[in-house]
Amino acid sequence: MGSPNRLIHETSLYLKQHANNPVDWYPWGSEALARAKELNRPIFLSIGYSACHWCHVMEHESFEDEATATMMNERFVCIKVDREERPDIDTIYMNALQVLTQEGGGWPLSVFLTPELTPFYAGTYYPPDERYAPHRPSFKRLLLAIHDAWTNRHDHIQEVGRNVVGYLQGMSRLEADSESLSDQLLTNALATLRRSFDATHGGFGSAPKFPHALELKLLLRLGQRFADKTAIHMTRHTLDKMARGGMYDQVGGGFHRYSVDDRWLVPHFEKMLYDNALLTTAYVEAWQLTRDPFYEQIVRETLDYVVREMTLPDGGFFSTQDADSEGEEGKFYVWSESEVSAILGSELVSLACRVWGVTAKGNFEGHNILFRARSDEEDARLLGLSLDEFRTRLSEAKRKLYEVRAKRIWPGRDEKILTAWNGLMIAAFAKAAATFNDSHYLEAAVRAATFILNHMRTPDGRLFRTAGVGQPAKLNGYLEDYAFLTDAFVTLYEATFEPNWLLEAASLADVMLTQFVDPAGPGFFFVANDHEKLIARTKDLHDGSTPSGNAVAVTVMLRLAKLLDRRDLAAKAEETLRGYRSTMAEHPAAAGQMLIALDFHLGPAKEVAVIGKTDEPETIRVLNAIRRAFRPNQVVAFHDPSTGTPPDLIPLLKDKSMVGGTVTVYVCENFACQAPLVGAEAVERVFGEQTSP
Repeated sequence: MGSPNRLIHETSLYLKQHANNPVDWYPWGSEALARAKELNRPIFLSIGYSACHWCHVMEHESFEDEATATMMNERFVCIKVDREERPDIDTIYMNALQVLTQEGGGWPLSVFLTPELTPFYAGTYYPPDERYAPHRPSFKRLLLAIHDAWTNRHDHIQEVGRNVVGYLQGMSRLEADSESLSDQLLTNALATLRRSFDATHGGFGSAPKFPHALELKLLLRLGQRFADKTAIHMTRHTLDKMARGGMYDQVGGGFHRYSVDDRWLVPHFEKMLYDNALLTTAYVEAWQLTRDPFYEQIVRETLDYVVREMTLPDGGFFSTQDADSEGEEGKFYVWSESEVSAILGSELVSLACRVWGVTAKGNFEGHNILFRARSDEEDARLLGLSLDEFRTRLSEAKRKLYEVRAKRIWPGRDEKILTAWNGLMIAAFAKAAATFNDSHYLEAAVRAATFILNHMRTPDGRLFRTAGVGQPAKLNGYLEDYAFLTDAFVTLYEATFEPNWLLEAASLADVMLTQFVDPAGPGFFFVANDHEKLIARTKDLHDGSTPSGNAVAVTVMLRLAKLLDRRDLAAKAEETLRGYRSTMAEHPAAAGQMLIALDFHLGPAKEVAVIGKTDEPETIRVLNAIRRAFRPNQVVAFHDPSTGTPPDLIPLLKDKSMVGGTVTVYVCENFACQAPLVGAEAVERVFGEQTSP
């Protein structure tokens, strides 16, 4: 093995994984771009991420091959990008692939650019030979064909590139729709989700099946708004099936990326921080609506997994765990019947094998992915055990299996810290902490938020995108970094009632208004005004694996507008909703978060002010009642009058007091308040009512 290439100095695990390739890789930056112009060579841009299975396949087949590397090094300037660090570049060139091919994309993303960064050819995975010809050429044949075109058909390449760039630049132009923002958009979304719902296994569409956390959260709101039992059933059926399936880690907690089959049995085994954050929030909200203890169990197991396996000592969260260990996908997570028997012994093995479907034959390449076909109640009844005894024994079996599994060779972990993904997980911990009154989860949220403020922020209040462990943060924050973190801070305020979190949220919202807003139309750009110049300044038009930055910006600006009486935030949020009206109408399955924001906007959204003494049992009862209720379209503020006057930052608290020395709740709409609710019993009567069908 020769000397490592330039990627050895990067913070990204994905880039470091390519540091010993014979390919002369550059990270994205001025050195690579200047080299392409100097040599007048096309750029081969390869975009992926550390937990991407086919990225690793293409690396092994092509980028580790000396002959292929020589061909690449002699004819191209080769650039590697981690899409999780540079979603701006990934978004532009994934859109370019879709323009060039009229097909969906995926990773690895393989794009050929001019030295001016203009894309003229794009694809995804290419094999090392002609196994998929003629539809997909070998990578070596493609390299020769691109080089020939660059040499002999240069004018055609330039024309193709100009057309693609023109299309990309036009994609971000939105106009505020003059039609009303009505609940017809929500009923249309409900009808669309019903059509794609899998009534047998839950979820939407066919294999491969993704969790669709945003759509599940939307369905909870639609079920409540329209008193629609089917919407609630669709959500519960999906949540139940996923949490009992192989897509959920039955031993260690947490969700894998997606299921390769219809019934959630065989997952793609990578674990992503964002999936676990979004799904945790969905299960918290499902618990609020139903009080099903199974959903609380899944929340706690998932967050405990994140604390145990995905958290820095200083409090931030890592990004991903890989699907592979010892070169095999899923090896870390699967079991043989003999292993289970040896670990659990006669007392627990029968229960474990029956509950998780463990057999000598296995259900995955001769091994067993643990999978539950039945609920706790059904399994307890079949085994002749009380529910409590069943759960005690199953927990013991999980503990013993986890202890043995922890001694295996672990999958790789991408230890970069991403601001946006940390924002999602901070919000999940804060929401769970408030709902279940759990101080450990609140501590995890506060520590992570403090880590981000201390390590991922510039002195003038701007955000960085990423940092490595023990390495300084770098790269300008994107819209999603600001939006997701702002939303986390608002959620953290409602879990702690410390005004500083609202100050931080307001500061980040102001940066979004000054640096990301489109002065000529609705919405926010993906990158700030002072970001490096790329071939297009895009807007995210729909949700992807994570919610749209625009949609979360709208959501949190509506929340802040209620809490802080910020009319400017409300106005920009409504304008953006109007700009995305056609997306919500025509592609509701791709606009889950924006539809959630619309549901809040249509309301009626309530402002709840609680005035009481922090440590009094009556006050704690009141806050528990409010936080445990499924009322997504409300904001909550709190003040203890014994600490002095309420902060001017929160007008909602102004001129409100305890009635008769008892904790008092004011429920307001547009800052006009109903008669106050005095004492815990009055509050519990109102907030204890579940308005779901």
